[in-house]
Amino acid sequence: METIIFDVDDTLYDQALTFKNTCKKILKESLTEKELDALYIANRKYSDALFDEKVAGLLSEREMHIRRIKDACAEFGIVINDKEAMDFQEAYVVEQNKIVLFDEVEELLELLYKEGKQLAILTNGAQGHQSMKIKQLRLERWIPKENIFISGAVGHTKPSIEVFQIIENKLGLDKTKTVYVGDSFANDIVGAKQAGWHAIWMNHRRRGKLENSVEPDKVVYSAKELLDNFKK
Repeated sequence: METIIFDVDDTLYDQALTFKNTCKKILKESLTEKELDALYIANRKYSDALFDEKVAGLLSEREMHIRRIKDACAEFGIVINDKEAMDFQEAYVVEQNKIVLFDEVEELLELLYKEGKQLAILTNGAQGHQSMKIKQLRLERWIPKENIFISGAVGHTKPSIEVFQIIENKLGLDKTKTVYVGDSFANDIVGAKQAGWHAIWMNHRRRGKLENSVEPDKVVYSAKELLDNFKK
């Protein structure tokens, strides 16, 4: 059976919109859409790096939340203190309670479900936080609970090969018929290819890939392209 496994953040929904709305509420600076896009990319960069430090036990979740927005803001000459950083985090969580699937992703999940494909989720993050998003997106319309894997619950994080192997064993996957879809080249594409899976890079932020690294099987630049790829 063919299996399609999805990342969540910024793959199934527009994470930048959530971030931008939070910036407009919390940051005192008035930023253009282009500046907000750049700040979002910087925040994702620090968020990924600091998440790895948190998993390694080098900093607390609170420290991660504070530093990722403070460090991103610092790149743009914006200074915020720890309290403002935590205010940002709290407002960000409120905004995440409003997330919705990309329209084309909802159509894609419905299409794959009706075609009888095995569907699953693999996402990095704390179990409670990611479960909240999965519930908000109503992903269990297409994906059974036992096919939803959150790194905080599994005990391994992408791109480590262990987390991919755990899913392989639990779902009885055939590597040659398994496709992983994600937006992070370092976590999603590198991890999936190292595990021997097919990988589709949802590169709608048009970020560069790691040098001397693996090659995705397909690159798409929008949710519409992702949908069209599976319709072919």
